[in-house]
Amino acid sequence: MLVFFLAIYLNINYNINGDNMFNLLIKFIEYLKYERHYSNNTIMAYDDNISKFLEYLDSIKINDIKDIEYQTIRKYINELYNKKYSAKSICRHISSLRSFFKYLLNNNYIKNNPMSLITNPKIEKKLPKYINYEDIEKILNYPDIKTDIGIRDSLILELLYVTGIRVSELANINLKDINNYDKTINILGKGSKERVVMYGTRCQELLDKYIKIRSNFIKEPIDYLILSKRGKQINTREIRKIINDISKSCHIDMNISPHTFRHTFATHMLNEGADLRSVQKLLGHENLSTTTIYTHLSNEKLRREYLKAHPRAQ
Repeated sequence: MLVFFLAIYLNINYNINGDNMFNLLIKFIEYLKYERHYSNNTIMAYDDNISKFLEYLDSIKINDIKDIEYQTIRKYINELYNKKYSAKSICRHISSLRSFFKYLLNNNYIKNNPMSLITNPKIEKKLPKYINYEDIEKILNYPDIKTDIGIRDSLILELLYVTGIRVSELANINLKDINNYDKTINILGKGSKERVVMYGTRCQELLDKYIKIRSNFIKEPIDYLILSKRGKQINTREIRKIINDISKSCHIDMNISPHTFRHTFATHMLNEGADLRSVQKLLGHENLSTTTIYTHLSNEKLRREYLKAHPRAQ
């Protein structure tokens, strides 16, 4: 159910003066949109997760937010388990509810937070997949830079690999964000947090080539750097298709997404001696713990080298 988010997004005027649960969710969605400046996709996820919880409350005849207790939340989480939700999905639901009830507590809609004793289920940590050095070279060199589309696609691949930016961040780069002198790009990341990423000479050469032919894509004035064939801002779906098509053409034996480039950027940086905090800043991770997963990949490389080289390792 996305009715609550859509109401805000489409500026539908509801009477939200009351404190029933529908109105409280509307107010929470407004808070996420206008005060926290969350992306539409993130807001829709919150909306959907909390809406499912409100449907559950309705089914068990709870109509007042103050009647929700710890046991209510526990029974709801058990319902998710019974419906075969994955641990990762249940964690997302819990995270949404935790934010919702924290908002309610901070704004004096409730006196006690029923989420305070709720813990997340354990999730088996999977190491992120990354592209090896040989395959990344195949992919980066695949586009035909004698064509306009080839130059654009080559720039897309290069920017993803050399900066580690998210696909949404790539799609939103404006011309004014690029500093050719310093070879840096101002990025507006999650939660409207700004950071600066860097690029090298090869990327600069592609940027120069692309800027020269960019007008061939333009149908009307537009400030976004990467444009679609229709002369509009390229969307993330188009970028994913470009990467998918190229990786298949290169016969790469793994599923490669734009986020795989981000994993590859971090892994290769650490493999080549970059310190963890520098990689954290370049990726735009708020917590260092988010970045540490890439050290496991680097440690695996060290382990292979050790086993291969040390006479007593076998």
